[in-house]
Amino acid sequence: MFLANLVSSNPWLESLVRLGVVGVLLPLSVIILSWLERKVLGRLQVRLGPMRVGPYGVLQGVADTVKLLTKEDLRPQTADRWTFELAPFVIVVPVIMAIVALPFTADLFVRNLALGLFYIIAVTSLSIVGFVMAGWGSDNKYALLGGVRAGAQLISYEIPLVMAIVAVAMLGQTLNLNAIVALQDDTPFIAYQPLAFLLFTIAGLAELYRQPFDIPVAESEVVGGPFVEYSGIRWSMFQMGEFVSMVLISILGSLIFLGGWIWPFNGDIGPLGQAALMSVKTFAFILFFMWMRGSMPRLRIDQMMSLCWQLLLPFAFLQIIINGLVLVYDWPDWTLSVLSGAGALAAVYLIYRAARQQGVTYEPAVTGRQRVGSVL
Repeated sequence: MFLANLVSSNPWLESLVRLGVVGVLLPLSVIILSWLERKVLGRLQVRLGPMRVGPYGVLQGVADTVKLLTKEDLRPQTADRWTFELAPFVIVVPVIMAIVALPFTADLFVRNLALGLFYIIAVTSLSIVGFVMAGWGSDNKYALLGGVRAGAQLISYEIPLVMAIVAVAMLGQTLNLNAIVALQDDTPFIAYQPLAFLLFTIAGLAELYRQPFDIPVAESEVVGGPFVEYSGIRWSMFQMGEFVSMVLISILGSLIFLGGWIWPFNGDIGPLGQAALMSVKTFAFILFFMWMRGSMPRLRIDQMMSLCWQLLLPFAFLQIIINGLVLVYDWPDWTLSVLSGAGALAAVYLIYRAARQQGVTYEPAVTGRQRVGSVL
């Protein structure tokens, strides 16, 4: 009781305790998610997945963690030492810093920031530097190519992702995540912003380097991307950064589009009920990302960049324009749903058309010009 009062009366100590809890839970969640993803992919591909270590393979993640912690940490002789060794921290630390500003329930968070959305966008953008550092510092041409691709992809898809979040901030007239969730007590923002939700989901996949956007870390093209020279604990930090980023985007999407812990029960379900509701919504996003990894083929680098700049970015501007018109001229709320929904349908149709029509032409000696490949 004394410790509880001491912690609650000291804001700095309380923040440190909450941050410590986050620091313990994140690696544990990565171990669980790595096992879960293998099981989900196994079921999608009609196989069992991990079965050897522990009942139903539940200890496989623990075994992998022990292996990575005990493996020798190697560094290429010609690598830039400080750039090479600091790159994993530059990728992982900003993601953990962003988690700090995410509320999971009305009372479960490290810090409730008035500019929480702005803080998360600003902090997570720093990870781009880490990927470029990893590719450059490794002194490996494949790693450098993967790092450059990763930087180009992150910078490109960051724009429609941020604009989708800005569209929600325009609708809620706030950057406070708790306030945004409170505004969804009756209707979640996905009903008003289906186009923004579509952009957020696609750009989120790209930010996670998940299929079909995994060309920067493709084994068959760049033998593993910017991480090819890393081993042991440093390689595991990159993996942890990927899974924590997936949790971050899943929680953020649940908060700003699916009503967080409020909708559909108006928050009157107590702390445990709020945590359960947020867990279900977050888990739905995570399962979707895992499903895409096991279902979608890889895009070429030119197709991936064209999808962002020629399709997603114009529709992101369209969503901002729609929100601006509705807010300025005080149109009824249903016009948001209709206009944004029409934009989402148009975006899906154009992506489908691009996937069916775009390809690479070649000229066989006998049959003439033929088209091979496609966006999807």
